[in-house]
Amino acid sequence: MRIKFISSLKSSVILLSALFLLLSCSKSNGTPDWEWPDPTPNAEKPRYIWIDAAANFPDFANSKENIIRDLTLAKNAGFTDVVVDIRPTTGDALFTTDVVDQVKWLGAWLPGGYTKIERTATWDYLRAFIDEGHKLGLKVHAGFNTMTGGNTTSLGSEGVLFRDASKSGWATQLNTTEGIKSIMNVNKNAKFFNPVMPEVQEYLCQMLEDLAAYQDLDGIFLDRGRFDGFESDFSPYTKQKFEEYIGQTVSNFPNSVIPPGTQVGSLPNPLPTYFKQWLEFRVKTIHDFMVKAKARIKAVNPKVKFGVYVGAWYSSYYEVGVNWASPNYSTSSYYSWASTNYKNFGYADHLDMMLIGAYAAANKVYGTGEWTMQGFCTRAKDLTKGAVPVYGGPDVGNWTVPAGTDVNQSVQQSVDACINACDGYFLFDMIHLKKANQWQYVKTGIDTYLNSLKK
Repeated sequence: MRIKFISSLKSSVILLSALFLLLSCSKSNGTPDWEWPDPTPNAEKPRYIWIDAAANFPDFANSKENIIRDLTLAKNAGFTDVVVDIRPTTGDALFTTDVVDQVKWLGAWLPGGYTKIERTATWDYLRAFIDEGHKLGLKVHAGFNTMTGGNTTSLGSEGVLFRDASKSGWATQLNTTEGIKSIMNVNKNAKFFNPVMPEVQEYLCQMLEDLAAYQDLDGIFLDRGRFDGFESDFSPYTKQKFEEYIGQTVSNFPNSVIPPGTQVGSLPNPLPTYFKQWLEFRVKTIHDFMVKAKARIKAVNPKVKFGVYVGAWYSSYYEVGVNWASPNYSTSSYYSWASTNYKNFGYADHLDMMLIGAYAAANKVYGTGEWTMQGFCTRAKDLTKGAVPVYGGPDVGNWTVPAGTDVNQSVQQSVDACINACDGYFLFDMIHLKKANQWQYVKTGIDTYLNSLKK
């Protein structure tokens, strides 16, 4: 009995000593001024797979059984997270909302050609993915095409910009060599909104609130949260807002901003008078929208994660008016097109997660610079400065495939190249793995990564 008592007493003394040490090392606010070492240095990194609405519509529009089948394939291949596209470029919805119409049909490529796939089912598309994904242990996120309100293909046109004349003024106006034109009057498939307009932003935020209300939804990724391109938007409204931003009237518009026909990569020399301020104004517009969208989502559901999908080619991404870097990254120190204020509108610090499309060619898996998968991911970590977890990876179906490239090996190696260069892996798109039956190659890559954690 005496031995047990002494042992118990020693344990109590050790415990009290440890507690005293903890309190003595704390700051005045009660938080320790030191940190425990990471208890799980080999913790698994997440693996995301994107599920495009249109491409996968033949399988999923009317069949929960097919959803279960393919989510099971994703789980067995080693993916941990799926991103379900629930607002395709038509701008209509595959989730419950009163703000916009439900998707009635989408075009998809079938063996017989480009085909209209109609949705006749009445069950909730997003709900099915959440419920079935969670049964399998997958996290389920919604992918939301943001600044689009319509789409035109050989099969016809759909979207609010085609249906509602009261919203025709929301369509972005483009700076073309033939003058400033509405995107509704040019040969482009996806019909973008003007992101500068508060009515557009409010419309989108109302939809995002309905999306955030979904019980057990793990996250929301905004895709196409951007301007349509370098030529967007040159409407009188945007010109007025730009003039208010810089505090002066702009003459010789649009030439003093961006001359028609200007291409990224071949900028005028010298740059037009207001060029840098114009780029600054555009990234501020998108930055401020992201802050607003996050606040509206979190007000409905503080637990749902907020993120974006962006292209990894930061050196030219100013083309679409987005600065996805951290505000601590000094863009103007590296790029002559950026103003000193450009960095202030980096929005990485407002995100919970970020998917980057490391969309290099199939033979450019490893490398250190842009246009290699590994280089894209490494670069993204530097640009975001630890503000947000970054998950990167390839487009395994739309990539360039030079002669002699072993595509299956590229799929496998992409896991190693990307997951070890950033915070996780991302693959676009599920349809490509299904069509080429490449599940086993991405599984081998993921298994190799998981086995490396055990060493």
